[in-house]
Amino acid sequence: MEKTTPIYQKCALTIEEAADYSNIGQNKISELLKNPRCTFVLYVGRKKLVKRKEFEDFISKSIEI
Repeated sequence: MEKTTPIYQKCALTIEEAADYSNIGQNKISELLKNPRCTFVLYVGRKKLVKRKEFEDFISKSIEI
């Protein structure tokens, strides 16, 4: 039996999970993560993850993405 953690309990999300969670497209999230000033990117080797809390803060402070 596979045990899965709900997205709202994870501290880091994949791009796909972040897209599902925020209703923002995967391409737009990937574009945001490429920005050198991005505060919510987490590198695990070559893989990029999204820091959930920082991503939520970014969305709540943004008027337009």
